[in-house]
Amino acid sequence: MKPAHIAETEDCRQISQMLSRVGDKWSMLVVTYLGEEGMRFSELRRGIGNISQKMLTTSLRNLERDGFVKRTVLPTSPPRVDYELTDLGRELLVPVAGLADWTRENVHRIETARKEYDLLHKP
Repeated sequence: MKPAHIAETEDCRQISQMLSRVGDKWSMLVVTYLGEEGMRFSELRRGIGNISQKMLTTSLRNLERDGFVKRTVLPTSPPRVDYELTDLGRELLVPVAGLADWTRENVHRIETARKEYDLLHKP
């Protein structure tokens, strides 16, 4: 059995890694866009807007690797590739929506705190 501090450190590391993945700008946009329905790569890219092809590819691969997104290649000519959320990805929408709601409710408090901080810590 591992000492408690080692288990806590491992938990913190795992949580930190997952928050880094699901908290990055592009991953959350991809998950949000796929929340409604599956989409093709080009549809996702158009919907998200100013994301590069490389960044969208990287985000989709990471989300697929972590089990949030399923990639399906359809045998057409040319091949069609669709992306959709897995059950795990759909479950992720719940805390993401909660965080988005919390942000909308508190953005004015955060902006006020930032202004006060900046006034007190001018260079």
